[in-house]
Amino acid sequence: MVVPFLSIYCIRVLHFDVVQAGYVMALFGIGSILGAFMGGKLTDKFGFYDLQVGALFSGGILFIALGYQHTFLTLSIGTSVLSFCNEAFRPANSTAVAHYSSPQNKSRSYSLNRLAVNLGWAFGGGLGGLLASYNYHLLFWVDGCTNILAALLLLKLMPRSSVHKPVRSTDPNLVVSSPYKDKAYMAFIGLSTLFGLCFFQFFIMEPVFYKLNWHLNESIIGLLLALNGVLIAVIEMVLINYLEGKRHPLIFIVSGVLITGFGFILLNILPAGIVTATLVVVIVTLGEIMSMPFMNAFWISRTTDYNRGAYAALYTMSWSAAQIFAPAMGSQVIYYGGFSSLWWLLGILCVLAAAGYFVLYNSNKTTTPDVSSEDIASLPEQIL
Repeated sequence: MVVPFLSIYCIRVLHFDVVQAGYVMALFGIGSILGAFMGGKLTDKFGFYDLQVGALFSGGILFIALGYQHTFLTLSIGTSVLSFCNEAFRPANSTAVAHYSSPQNKSRSYSLNRLAVNLGWAFGGGLGGLLASYNYHLLFWVDGCTNILAALLLLKLMPRSSVHKPVRSTDPNLVVSSPYKDKAYMAFIGLSTLFGLCFFQFFIMEPVFYKLNWHLNESIIGLLLALNGVLIAVIEMVLINYLEGKRHPLIFIVSGVLITGFGFILLNILPAGIVTATLVVVIVTLGEIMSMPFMNAFWISRTTDYNRGAYAALYTMSWSAAQIFAPAMGSQVIYYGGFSSLWWLLGILCVLAAAGYFVLYNSNKTTTPDVSSEDIASLPEQIL
């Protein structure tokens, strides 16, 4: 609930300028990438159970405490620490899903987990908008209490005694190829980071635009954010199941990136209002559905059982890096050129990214991922 409205909260309630709000969101991204990195390390060392419980409890307390930070310095520090704890939960949670799944239902387990995330995003965004329209402070308390409640439910429903620590491979002769030596994959990572810089504006600066320029209230903005999660939950698996295998994944990625750029440009072309805002959300969400699941399909097709984690880590870090730089980039463009300049720039960058993916496709036409449609849609990608 808090994160989608944090930039608006900084500007409207704490009276920060747009640049300061952008820096706060950038610090959230820095905390996220550090938290994800350390979360993976701690999961390997201590197991996923204790880390999940610790991250949920600490995150809940920090959400509540963040609501009492009113200066740029204290809010910046609190935001970075909070995001560190929040993101440490992700690798532990992914490991837990794998641990409790069998080979026969692992893909369905990840699909269910992704569905839960999107439903939570939809419900949280909608409820968060209603709470923000009444009192922003409630966002921090409700978000914090739900984190703590999740930790208590985990302790109650999944006893620690049934959990085992991870087992490391002891084969000294095992040679694992590095993703950093895969030139096509490194190009893919660069393009994904560029696209991420554009896509994250959808959650960071677009809500601010709706509030400041189009004067939509927080409840409407929350419902628009919720619509994104609802659309993904309802149509993504069906659409991916229909499209998978018909074309190379990079072709679908090109289409999705272009659709996303078109959605941003519409903010400069169509008249202001709820109808246009809804249409833009639908178009950008369609671009997300057309691109991100197939990005997972592309990188997983280049991995083996022994280097998949390294490839996944680099892919996650690319999105975390985009999350760090997107707020700063967006706020600077808005400061010097206004929102209109930002939407045109995002459209141009999406076209450049799509062209890059198409060049990559021409050099990888023979690479076809050996994964099912269920695997493609179930792999989680980094949002917030």
